Amino acid sequence: MRRDRLIISDRREVLWVVTYKQRKQRNFDGAITNGDAVSLLKNNFRNKKLHIKYSIEKREAKINEFLDDNMLMIVTDPDYIPGDDITLYGLLDKYFEIDFKVKEVRGPGYFKCSVESMRKASFGRKDLRFKVSSEKVIATNFKISKHTIDISDFKIPTTIKVIIEQFQSQNAKLGDIVKIDVFQSGNELLDYIKKSGKTLFVEDCANPESYTPLNEDFVDLRDIYGDDLNRVMKRSVERGYKSIITSPVVYITESSQSVPFAYVQVITKKDALSMVNVLEIKELGFNLVDRIRDANTMLVAVHQQILDISMGGAKLLITDENLKKYIKHSKGFIFDIVFKLQAPITMYGEIKYTFADDTNNLYVGVDFAGNSSRKDELKRFYSVIKPMEIEYKNKLIKEMKLINEMKQKQKQKSD
Repeated sequence: MRRDRLIISDRREVLWVVTYKQRKQRNFDGAITNGDAVSLLKNNFRNKKLHIKYSIEKREAKINEFLDDNMLMIVTDPDYIPGDDITLYGLLDKYFEIDFKVKEVRGPGYFKCSVESMRKASFGRKDLRFKVSSEKVIATNFKISKHTIDISDFKIPTTIKVIIEQFQSQNAKLGDIVKIDVFQSGNELLDYIKKSGKTLFVEDCANPESYTPLNEDFVDLRDIYGDDLNRVMKRSVERGYKSIITSPVVYITESSQSVPFAYVQVITKKDALSMVNVLEIKELGFNLVDRIRDANTMLVAVHQQILDISMGGAKLLITDENLKKYIKHSKGFIFDIVFKLQAPITMYGEIKYTFADDTNNLYVGVDFAGNSSRKDELKRFYSVIKPMEIEYKNKLIKEMKLINEMKQKQKQKSD
């Protein structure tokens, strides 16, 4: 979801521009009627804080009057100027959003609106999110890919293709025919290897027994060609092939996703290849991945601010130009979270949303993810964040008690 908002004052001057991009869509239950939406607001949020979506400063709003025909009055900061609509969000048992149409501007930060629609999240937020200061925690040592390898559309960046071509040239002596290339659709055998991740090994193209796979990690050509296998075998013999090995090259992303994006194929015409050669070619694939990762990953060792954080994610303010350039096109990145007086904790952040303000600062929401190699890091993170969460909860409880005490005193005075 992308949302661009241009706010113009009475003097027709641009005040701010926001580009909001939702990477990961929130799951909502079925639509809620406008009448039910008004009832929810009346019962739970009369003169209570809600938040304005798509606002940089996390602006607040209140509803101080309910009119007929699902109309109501929304109060915001005096300097807030909406477009034709306002989306407010809040939290009861679950996260919800309500869309309003601005019917009339009654004054600075005072709008007559109609309820247009409401959505309620399918699942409640599991983790409490709270604000943190740069004195307590910062983000640094960002490791981010310059290019995203997208196998769905076979979009392999030119720089990576150049590395593959160089790698093929350097290993041309492995056989009579050596091919290292990215997968392309249309070849039945290569499509199967990409999908299954299995390796093709035919030790002797003239021997029918060589077409039987050694185990389930190898391609069974009968599953692909069936009765046409004899024709395939005959064609290989006619071309003078002795042995064939075709092994997938699997790229492991920062989020531990396996991406089979290329293959190594070695064909000999005189010498027979063996399992030793299969292992060598697989090792060759690992070396290729290492070379691509080194060339495709950049380290940005700058300090960036964490605005809020929870057990499951964080909101970051990105001001570094290099980071902004690559984060906008990335699915996620590895970075260090450094709490005061603590050793850095390495995390992977899957990008959930991004939005930019008029000064070109980039705000990034990430979900924390990890794999088995990062279990200890996640464990350390939880041990640090849990006491902070408890402290924040206790603070909220004290504030609520204080508000209730003030309300009771006001009520006693009025009585």
